[in-house]
Amino acid sequence: MHVEEWLQTIPALWVYVIVGVVVGLESLGIPLPGEIVLVSSALLSAKGVVSPLIVGVCASTGAIVGDSIGYLIGRKGGRPLFDRLGRRFPKHFGPHHIARAERLFQRWGVWAVFFGRFVALLRILAGPLAGALHMPYWRFLVANVSGGIVWAGGTTAAVYYLGMVAERWLKGFSWVGLVIAVLFGVGGTIWLKRRAAKAFAEEEETPETVSAR
Repeated sequence: MHVEEWLQTIPALWVYVIVGVVVGLESLGIPLPGEIVLVSSALLSAKGVVSPLIVGVCASTGAIVGDSIGYLIGRKGGRPLFDRLGRRFPKHFGPHHIARAERLFQRWGVWAVFFGRFVALLRILAGPLAGALHMPYWRFLVANVSGGIVWAGGTTAAVYYLGMVAERWLKGFSWVGLVIAVLFGVGGTIWLKRRAAKAFAEEEETPETVSAR
């Protein structure tokens, strides 16, 4: 059973709770499918099962609160915290992942927190790593709040309107409208992710590569 199908079987109130909790836990640093849950819930809102506004608010709140808690945990635990997590969860917190994220933070600062919402690796590490690197909390909070709202609210709105347009086009123009709407939505998502990835392209470069130029 897909996530969307499962969410459709439970009351709307619990959908809102699950969106906020899963997105919050992922932002805190626990590797959960927050983006999948958010997109699935937004699709349900296009069908009238849940409210897109409440979904967006719950996801934004979960993202902001989760990142803030992750920041506090990272600030208290410091680098030893990531060393322990790397031994237990090497797939998500291995030395290579932490090193890449640190390079991003050193180069982009608060923008790494903002755009990190659109990059799977940073969506998990942004809060704890910002705390461990002692980024000033007020700067982190500004990037955290703005990034959380843009990511969660923007994703919900885009998927919701895409679903509404697809439904209208499907009724009026059969499968042609649906295919066009889906391609447009997928293309927009890919473009946004590539823009975010391009902004962090230099994090793949090793010091040796830079010095060799």
